[in-house]
Amino acid sequence: MLLFRNMRLLSWMTSMFAIHVLSATESRPNFILIMVDDLGIGDVGCYGNNTIRTPNIDRLAKEGVKLTQHLAASPLCTPSRAAFLTGRYPVRSGMASDSRIGVFIFSASSGGLPKEELTFANVLKKEGYSTALIGKWHLGLNCQHNSDYCHHPLNYGFDYFYGMPMTNLRDCLPGHGSVFIAGAASYIKILFQITSITIVTALLLHYNGIIKIRWKMLRYCLLFFMFLFGIVVFFFWNFRYLNCFLMKNHQIIQQPVSHENLTQRMTTEAVDFILRNKENPFLLFMSYVQVHTALHTAQHFRGKSKHGLYGDATEEVDWSVGTILNALDKNLLQNNTLVYFTSDNGGHLEEISSSGEVHGGWNGIYKGGKATCWEGGIRVPGLLRWSGVFEAGTVINETTSNMDIFPTIVALSGSSLPQDRIIDGYDLTPLIQGKSVKSEHEFLFHYCNAYLNAVRWNPRNSKSLWKAFFFTPNFQPQGSSGCFDSHVCFCYGESVTHHDPPLLFDLSRDPEEKSPLTPQTEIHYYTILQTILQATKKHTESLPVVDKQLSWNNIIWKPWLQACCSSWFYLCYCDNEKELGMDWTSKK
Repeated sequence: MLLFRNMRLLSWMTSMFAIHVLSATESRPNFILIMVDDLGIGDVGCYGNNTIRTPNIDRLAKEGVKLTQHLAASPLCTPSRAAFLTGRYPVRSGMASDSRIGVFIFSASSGGLPKEELTFANVLKKEGYSTALIGKWHLGLNCQHNSDYCHHPLNYGFDYFYGMPMTNLRDCLPGHGSVFIAGAASYIKILFQITSITIVTALLLHYNGIIKIRWKMLRYCLLFFMFLFGIVVFFFWNFRYLNCFLMKNHQIIQQPVSHENLTQRMTTEAVDFILRNKENPFLLFMSYVQVHTALHTAQHFRGKSKHGLYGDATEEVDWSVGTILNALDKNLLQNNTLVYFTSDNGGHLEEISSSGEVHGGWNGIYKGGKATCWEGGIRVPGLLRWSGVFEAGTVINETTSNMDIFPTIVALSGSSLPQDRIIDGYDLTPLIQGKSVKSEHEFLFHYCNAYLNAVRWNPRNSKSLWKAFFFTPNFQPQGSSGCFDSHVCFCYGESVTHHDPPLLFDLSRDPEEKSPLTPQTEIHYYTILQTILQATKKHTESLPVVDKQLSWNNIIWKPWLQACCSSWFYLCYCDNEKELGMDWTSKK
């Protein structure tokens, strides 16, 4: 009889658990999407790091799902984030550059995510979700004048925005040097040399009677040159004020942004949003400005890691993730909230401070880093936790993409994918819940800016994973894994080497991309390349002709688009955090 009662009790408990899982699956979960800027896959404990302490990020892997082959759609910030938000390759929306510069540099640029693009925030807002973006945007701001905010996050489905519309360059923090000046110095030098040579040559020809200089015209030319030079000097001198500011919705509340306790302020904003919306479905995109340079940490974290300022910043981000997870637990939201953690691209190998300290991330065994389509530039952490629904400790070795988050969120929210456009991502839930054992991504196309750099083929009936490169970056110095003669590797011209036939690797046997295959080392060499080229042709034919949002005309600084919290353009300064009752200087 006792055995019978125990069996009935066990049966009842099993039924209740099944009902709980079913109801959790069928209900609309909350979503917290966490993206760290420039974090290397090798910087996280659950991916092999044993010197940087990331217990809270590792907790997501322990309590949820770890994707070991999770890929960014681009190795650079702007296009990667565009793909993440829309589930589409950035070239489909014009968010990939044909030029050397692959991201938005200035807040007063006219380019940005096209208004026709649909983000997961757009979809969930229509489903009744409250939505917020805390942190970095980097997908444009204005179009026609300095307060039209046509590319502002609030125009893409987000109800609330607290963060930086641009990226966090070294120029934003005094004492950290200038990426911008270093990059432009060579061009300024060339311009100065050309101008000097032209003037000297003209004077020599004049005094030798070959030409006659009109001195009045020459004076006008010199004045015009001095005027342009003055604008450049003014811009460089004021770059921090013009480009590095903090916004709350449409209001600039701090210009320039103060890095003091910045991660803490953003964490508090995230927790406050959760508490305000805990009774209703919500989506929070927590987009850290860390660990992109300029690196910064609160006093409590400084000097605590084994890897200098970079390690301190990474451990501060981990603290922030833990604070958000604790907020979910305290409010009993963990069983109804899907948490996703990733980075927008691989660690930045070339980030070395003026004192020689490494300020960039580590990509583990993988070759290359940010701005390259080697595995180190595109393979990123991918962690998902949904307590009670996703089995804890699950590890998935199949190919996945950050573009998959869009269709996954759409499906779980009860909505449906748009039918008027190609969505390149796939719903991850069948793979996570074991209903599917193979990735839907048979082919993935890896772009360096707007240039198709490599193609990944994951055959349905094979354990091999092929990757073919059409070109590769020229690392300097020779033999290194980074482009240390410049701030990042570039995608065309003398910066790359083209390969015909393409360079072929089998990542299942050579994940470090050390040994390219040949017809002698791979019996199916030509068949593999032919299959990849056919898939490439089909993919290329599916790409529409779109406006280039990162063209030179769209990325240059346009003074009339400059956002400024002051009516005096040349004095763009304000600090309204304190005025709004948000004095964080005393918080720890």
